[in-house]
Amino acid sequence: MKRLIYFVMAISFFPCLSSAQDVQYDNSTISEFNLSKYLGTWYEIARLDHSFERGMQNVTAEYLLRDDGKVDVVNSGWKDGKYKVANGKARQPEPLSDPAHLEVSFFLFFYSDYNILMLDKDYQVALVGSKSPKYLWILARTPQVSDEVLGDILEEADSRGYDTGRLIWVDQSLNL
Repeated sequence: MKRLIYFVMAISFFPCLSSAQDVQYDNSTISEFNLSKYLGTWYEIARLDHSFERGMQNVTAEYLLRDDGKVDVVNSGWKDGKYKVANGKARQPEPLSDPAHLEVSFFLFFYSDYNILMLDKDYQVALVGSKSPKYLWILARTPQVSDEVLGDILEEADSRGYDTGRLIWVDQSLNL
């Protein structure tokens, strides 16, 4: 949990973490997005490595609408035989002009970008990134996705400049 707090603080105070040396990539969000349809449980299929999830398996993210219009975020998973939960909140800073750009916070008022880069029409599979090409997630409503669907998602991520060869494939065996 301490690592998560330090990470959130670092990316909040240093938005320039993504340097000019980074490969050009496209982190633009999808144009059509319905937050209500996105709510619920998502399974993490793959992610780029980062300290706050390192070693975690059977990872899920649950999004629940709050009365104030924000979203409760509950990320959970297993690490070293222990069940870990991180509670946060999300908001849509520009719900009309950029509805698929959210900001997520797990510590006080420090928010990080959450960009929905790809989403199937049935809201079953999503590709999510941030300001930096160092963060990328493949999420699904089920613990596994077909090779065909996965191929489409990887192709989209590659076309946007993400290094999909570095993805960590999340063990979801406890969720099957």
